[in-house]
Amino acid sequence: MKYIFETRMMVRDYECDIEGIVNNANYLHYMEHTRHLFLKECGLSFAEMHRKGIDAVVARMNLQFKVPLRSDDEFISRLALTKEGIRYVFRQDIFRANDNQLCFRGTAELVCIVNGRLANSPEYDAAFAHFIEKNSP
Repeated sequence: MKYIFETRMMVRDYECDIEGIVNNANYLHYMEHTRHLFLKECGLSFAEMHRKGIDAVVARMNLQFKVPLRSDDEFISRLALTKEGIRYVFRQDIFRANDNQLCFRGTAELVCIVNGRLANSPEYDAAFAHFIEKNSP
């Protein structure tokens, strides 16, 4: 997979469950935070887009848990992007930083709601054009 963005994060104590591993729900937060940072790098503000009446919302997710992360683990969250019809498909992998072990693999399919209706967003299309051209099937 050709990644187009990555960021580093650290597991915080309160993200772990009684077993001492990251609770599964926190991977959704990691994925979302990575996408929001990617948006900023593309020159888009999630909040500003909302104020304009354009909301990118998750339509579907597929999650695969490989190797658990633990408290104080540093990890690298990477993403790739394609556009399939009206959907933006983010393929996101999380690797433990110290050994590059794949810990999590997820896919998030997002669609845009423009002024209350499902639609393409010219703003998102323009911001992602460079990446989508290179990565779409």
